[in-house]
Amino acid sequence: MSTRFAISALLFMMIQAVLFGIGAVLILATPLQGRAAELMPILVVLTMALSGGASWWLAPRLRSRFWKSSHRLTAGDKFLADIS
Repeated sequence: MSTRFAISALLFMMIQAVLFGIGAVLILATPLQGRAAELMPILVVLTMALSGGASWWLAPRLRSRFWKSSHRLTAGDKFLADIS
């Protein structure tokens, strides 16, 4: 198992929990509540897909040697470095 995969697996669970919580509140606290039985399974699948991509993208950025290496930073990397 690669280090990126291990970090990504840990991030996946946290990101999915946050996205699912936001989606559940949006569904259950709005007029969409009547269709909650239909929308909750869609929310689960959607958060799994989004969490997988987000965690795979974010995992290498959490390794210390990523920031030490000399590479070309993207605009998103520069923004994350500035706010941290």
